Amino acid sequence: MKAKHITMRIIDLIMTGNLLFLMALQVTQQLAHEWIGIAMTGLFIVHHIFNYKYYKTIFKGKYSFLRIFQLVICVLLLAAFITTAFSGMTMSRYATPFMNGLLKASDARKLHLAISYWSFVLMGVHIGMHFGIITSKLPKGIFRIISAVIISGVSVWGFMLFLDENIFEYMLMQMHFAFLDYDKAPWLVIVENLVMLISWAFMTYLLSLFVKSVTAKGKKKDKKRTVLTVLYAVGIVVIIGFGTLLHLLIPSGNAGF
Repeated sequence: MKAKHITMRIIDLIMTGNLLFLMALQVTQQLAHEWIGIAMTGLFIVHHIFNYKYYKTIFKGKYSFLRIFQLVICVLLLAAFITTAFSGMTMSRYATPFMNGLLKASDARKLHLAISYWSFVLMGVHIGMHFGIITSKLPKGIFRIISAVIISGVSVWGFMLFLDENIFEYMLMQMHFAFLDYDKAPWLVIVENLVMLISWAFMTYLLSLFVKSVTAKGKKKDKKRTVLTVLYAVGIVVIIGFGTLLHLLIPSGNAGF
């Protein structure tokens, strides 16, 4: 069981790494991008095989708000990933050229561009729902406080980058061509993708804590729960607010191609 658990975590880490490179076409170029996508598809299938027990629990037990939220995100992520993979394969030049023509090329491009960013955000949200596993292993005290401050700052930066890259416009199909900065250092592109992913994961983690503190039953630690509820809500507002402010104050230098 321990070996299986370790294998699952390794697969999850590899999938996360693959995602960062898949969202960096200017770094990988088309050939590598397609084969990383094929590898991601295989890992995605393996991931679901390892987690088959989750599907057995869907119709069992009571559903809290967080459980409903988790199920919705899982369903949306599954749909988004399948759509991204299929649309990408239908316009593949190297990995799956035999699928060309299954979708009109222009439609496939628009769909792939939009849904790939939805997959990215949903993956961040999905990671955020399991963020507690990571934070629970951090030493308590000043180290945990410093870690919280650092990741909060990283999340502000990530949300600013998300706005800076106009990703919401891609997701809403308002832009049909990717604007990529080919002059940016490859390592910086990957780091920025990681920072944006962390931003969505951390905000989701704060949201889950907020919901737990609001829906907690009983009179135990009422005052503490009230304070934490406010702090979690403020945390999300600060990340979005400062990220938006930095986006407005610091002009983007990205070039479109």
